[in-house]
Amino acid sequence: MPDSAARRKPERLPWPDPRRDAGRAPPRQRGRHPGPCVLAVTVATVSFRVLGPLEVTTAGRAVPLGGRKPRLLLAALLLRANDPVPADHLVDVLWPDGAPRSAAANLRTYVHALRRELPDRIRSCPTGYLVATASGELDAEVFEERATAARRAAREGNPGTALALLDEADALWRGEVLDGLPHSPAWGSVLARLAELRLSVQAERAHALVALGDIPTAVAELRGLVAAHPLREELWQQLVRALEIDGRTTEALDACGQAERILAAELGTAPGPPLRELRSRLLAGREEPASPAAAAPVFPVCQLPLDLPDFTGRDRLVAELVGLLRRDRSAPALVALSGPPGVGKSATAVRVAHAVRERFPDGQLHVDLRGTSAEPRPSGDVLAELLRALGEPDGALPRTPAERAALLRSRLAPRRICLVLDDAANAAQVRPLLPGTGGCAVLVTARVRMPDLAGAHAVDVGLLSESEALRLLSEVAGAERTAAEPDSAAAIVRSCGHLPLAIRIAGARLAHRPSWPLPMMADRLRDESRRLGELRAGDLAVDASVTLSYDQLPAEAALAFRGLGLLGQLRFPGWVVSALIDAQDGGAVLDALVDAHLVEPVGADVAGQPRYRLHDLLRCYAVERASLDDPGEHHDALRRVVEGYLSLAAEMGARLPVRFFGVVPDEVDGCRRPADAGEERLDPADWFTAERTTVTALVALAARHRIDDLAWRLTGVYTPFFDLRSHQEDWLHTHAVALESARREGDERGQAILLRNLGQVHIYQDDYAASLAAFEQAQRLFHRIGDERGTAIALSGVATALRFQGHHERSIDRACHALALFTGAGDRAGEAAARIAVGTARLHQGCHGTAGRWFTDAYELCAAIGDRHREAHALKWLAMLHQRRGNLGAARENVDRAIAIFAELGDDHCVGYAHQSLGELYLRSGDLPHAKLLLVNSLSVHRRSGDRRSEAEVSERLSELHAALGQPGRSRSYRERARTIWGELAGRPRPGTARRVDPPAGSPALPA
Repeated sequence: MPDSAARRKPERLPWPDPRRDAGRAPPRQRGRHPGPCVLAVTVATVSFRVLGPLEVTTAGRAVPLGGRKPRLLLAALLLRANDPVPADHLVDVLWPDGAPRSAAANLRTYVHALRRELPDRIRSCPTGYLVATASGELDAEVFEERATAARRAAREGNPGTALALLDEADALWRGEVLDGLPHSPAWGSVLARLAELRLSVQAERAHALVALGDIPTAVAELRGLVAAHPLREELWQQLVRALEIDGRTTEALDACGQAERILAAELGTAPGPPLRELRSRLLAGREEPASPAAAAPVFPVCQLPLDLPDFTGRDRLVAELVGLLRRDRSAPALVALSGPPGVGKSATAVRVAHAVRERFPDGQLHVDLRGTSAEPRPSGDVLAELLRALGEPDGALPRTPAERAALLRSRLAPRRICLVLDDAANAAQVRPLLPGTGGCAVLVTARVRMPDLAGAHAVDVGLLSESEALRLLSEVAGAERTAAEPDSAAAIVRSCGHLPLAIRIAGARLAHRPSWPLPMMADRLRDESRRLGELRAGDLAVDASVTLSYDQLPAEAALAFRGLGLLGQLRFPGWVVSALIDAQDGGAVLDALVDAHLVEPVGADVAGQPRYRLHDLLRCYAVERASLDDPGEHHDALRRVVEGYLSLAAEMGARLPVRFFGVVPDEVDGCRRPADAGEERLDPADWFTAERTTVTALVALAARHRIDDLAWRLTGVYTPFFDLRSHQEDWLHTHAVALESARREGDERGQAILLRNLGQVHIYQDDYAASLAAFEQAQRLFHRIGDERGTAIALSGVATALRFQGHHERSIDRACHALALFTGAGDRAGEAAARIAVGTARLHQGCHGTAGRWFTDAYELCAAIGDRHREAHALKWLAMLHQRRGNLGAARENVDRAIAIFAELGDDHCVGYAHQSLGELYLRSGDLPHAKLLLVNSLSVHRRSGDRRSEAEVSERLSELHAALGQPGRSRSYRERARTIWGELAGRPRPGTARRVDPPAGSPALPA
């Protein structure tokens, strides 16, 4: 934020009084704003918005900001717009729990990505970076300008202009500052200042409204402010003065009493002199009105069920609802609690109702609406029950439900009664039972969300936390017993999914079986096939509770629920429901499941897609129900889900910035593409990251259900991302499963693709014998089916494996053969890759001139066809050639250019290898600080990717570096680490014969 007078606490304006200020300003017409403002407005082509979720638009188009870390980076810069932000501060914001060693390099990568979207806005400075914004571009600055101008207009006696400006300022807020992003502790002062300024703007609106004569609106807004900020005395003062000016002395005195009670209860203090003086003036010449709560109840009925003595957890929720129901209000309070079966909605409502009994002295009513039964209670019958409880004789009850609802509203209006309406079916069942006015409160519980219940404070009752769940189990089963076996207690509550009903049943079974050890119960619950059967005790049963919700589902929603159970413990995007029910748009079905709390939203993934899951116990129930269906029906549904992922992965893979040097399955055109996936707005790398765990599980699931043709294809289309992000464990796991599927199918092309990919990951893991065998098998299969390009790619892998084994001439022979095949197939990118492979082998043979010609030809070819990734690899090998010749300046220049390209393409893997090369160049030239930074970053990359050979090489270089720095202990530690790794890689060639300073065979690197 720029420094300005708006940073200072705004001066308090004199309280306006229309009687005192008569003639100063024309009265404002209620419901209409005054004429246009005279404040000049700058039209911005770029808009930065931090007053709510972070957004940037350019000429009205939303700018894609990438994942969470780039957004955090931009947020940190915008909070100090046009001021330099030190790099150390940005690192603390991005990695609050401790920065990785690669933090500096990653920070530069995020800066580069933001610069690509916001040219000339993200600028470097000696200590860090800054974001340049012009006047009118940053909403927080515009907010402060409007607020300052509004105060100036008010001082000049123009309340209409002031109100219009304050409206404009307040309209800029779309939620909390940087809503959706984790807030750094370093932002505390900035965020607090903005929150304080926003509150002052809202308070100053009340000044302007009173000055314009619109006192009812001012009072309404001030009541909202004191409800949100009950400890701010200046807001209470404004409310009392406004009520006094409007002639509402009784309400003003009541507001004084409320303020006094709240300050005493929360702070243990009395109001300050201004508020006390106001109260004294109001009381002059009249008696203080009696508190409504002191009146004797007319119908002191209490129908509340027992408040469970072992009720556990929900402390924050109960406190929130109790505070809500205790507030003074002119309209009835309505709270709607919803949640999945067994989560404790009714127990929570009963506890809250008991906690506020003194606030509702005219009675507390409780009625079971039986909304989850086959026949929910008609509203007419419930109205009759409530009226009888209020003393209405049967003979006086009206005949129609509408008349009974009107009579109930009349009977409730003068009273303070709390109603608990338990187990509602829907909003239509509840509406006739609600009071129309007065000081009553209503607590509604339901398994379904009721967004159409107007005026309700909606609350989703969630699962217990780990500590709350353990405390409940301890209360029911016995504290000594659970404390003696804490691991088994934790396993029990995990198997119960932290669901209160399930924990209560498990605890009750243990309490009635004192000879059972907790490990036995934990083992019985661990088996998902018998878990629901174990969770039954007397008339309590989890499956019976779930059945009440399941039986109310529409047929399509029930089908989707059963299908979701078969997907296992996946967090799925919404389009999966469409695939399961074979519909173009399953949004309505998903909404029905979410509203019934049988599917729960779990936030958004890194790509911004909403994700959903089934609670473990609900999943067990869904699997039991699915076992009664035709197996073929679920086989087809699962196939549609896999087809959807296959088609999306193929589309996303084609949009990755780095071309995969391999063969990707192209038989995906017949797969059903989800119509409602919305993948066109997603970043492909973010999408792959979000779906990686799901796809890994889905490959195994498809193979288990013998959907073999899709299992291997899904694995094949996901491999480019495994390669780009070095997910080698997932790579090996999926390929082992998929290769078996391809063999069962007898699909030689599928086997060839998977074997080539396995050869590549074996290269990464320095297992050159296994790599060579896999590449050679892939080559034979590609040759057998007549795929020349596939044969050439497999041959390139063979050449790489042979080079790492030290067989340079054989490696060159295979690379030249691959070059001929690439040329014949018209694959110029493959041709460039083969040229780099030949040049690399010649370089290791010491043939510098020949190697240079191969590298130069490859570089020129890549530049001609626009293949920037391979262009960067050619530059890096040219740098290696210059280094061998002793031309360190040229070598450094080429590596710098390669790093810039890799970073721009988002290939952190190759950036790490290039940092290794550049670090060695700095080491040779004596620039030890830069060498250390680059080599340490490179070492971190190699450790994450599992590249043991490169880790050993960098460890040796760091040993040399620390020896040169006079640090023998650190030098010895790195040297011993390198020796250990080389020992583990015994029998494989040392760097002198096949030295590698970039990723091997394939994407995102080239055959080297």
